[in-house]
Amino acid sequence: MSDALTYRAAGVDIDAGNAVVERIKPLVKRTFRPEVMGGLGGFGGLFNLGTRYKEPVLVSGTDGVGTKLKLAQQLNRHDTIGIDLVGMCVNDVLVQGAEPLFFLDYFATGKLDVDTTVAVVGGIAKGCELAGCALIGGETAEMPDMYPPGEYDLAGFTVGAVEKDALLSGDSIVAGDVILAVASSGPHSNGYSLIRKIVERAGSPLDLDLGGVKLVDALMAPTTIYVKAMLELLKANASPSQNSAHPSSTVPVHGMAHITGGGLKENIIRVVPNGLGLNIDASAIVLPPVFDWLMREGNVAREEMWRTFNCGVGFTVLLPRDAVSAASALLSKHGLKSWVIGEVVPAQGDERVHIG
Repeated sequence: MSDALTYRAAGVDIDAGNAVVERIKPLVKRTFRPEVMGGLGGFGGLFNLGTRYKEPVLVSGTDGVGTKLKLAQQLNRHDTIGIDLVGMCVNDVLVQGAEPLFFLDYFATGKLDVDTTVAVVGGIAKGCELAGCALIGGETAEMPDMYPPGEYDLAGFTVGAVEKDALLSGDSIVAGDVILAVASSGPHSNGYSLIRKIVERAGSPLDLDLGGVKLVDALMAPTTIYVKAMLELLKANASPSQNSAHPSSTVPVHGMAHITGGGLKENIIRVVPNGLGLNIDASAIVLPPVFDWLMREGNVAREEMWRTFNCGVGFTVLLPRDAVSAASALLSKHGLKSWVIGEVVPAQGDERVHIG
């Protein structure tokens, strides 16, 4: 007679999963907002919109962190990859003026390692704190034979809200608006298939000094989360009548773009209406050391850099030129460097983005 089989014998350890839940509970609780109803353990996360919004539009986004996961797993550095996951999702919904409200994650692995899983989820919780959104649920899946030992996959989902009359659609963008670049912390979570090939071809010099930062730290720097700074900027995006007490503080924001896959070349133009194009000043894009090293070591053409990486620009704001000073001052308060890299122009032919 065959031995009796158990779920654990088949490769799934329910006790390990329960141990993860117990250890992440205090991390998750720190992300909760007053609108969160209940706690962990339900079949669905509950969030009460209440009466804060008169005519709310919900904006949702989902993403992963690409093959930066491979680098995190090779280096056994799991504590910040969750920040990347949150950043990639919340920065996307932010583009339309939405405040991220809550977040859910999906973590899948072949064999559950409690310490690794807690480190990853701890990073997700930290990212949610930085974004001001609540981590109200998620899924931890142990799937034997699906993933090699030590590997895991990660995905996230967020929902934000914005008043209908405050939704940023890009329709107010006009010729003459400027592109205000906001600094990135590094490659964020894009281009890592190319990055890993360059690093491997260079002999993996991870301890190489790049202006006082090791290459490994520059590559693993978590994605900048722009939410709190941009939401404050959008609060200043009021007409003088709405902001009559401080009319000089108005900062009209006409559009925003999150610079992810497709780089500078393909992301900003996504929010610009037909009939308009972008003239980007190449001399205003000074590559930070990590991007400069990647370009030189990989012999990557400049055009390829612009359509693959953020090249030091993680987010952009499109606004009138006379609003730049006020916007930059506000962003500086949040520790974000910003500078003008180009302007909106009438479209000429099929090529809507010119970098030169």
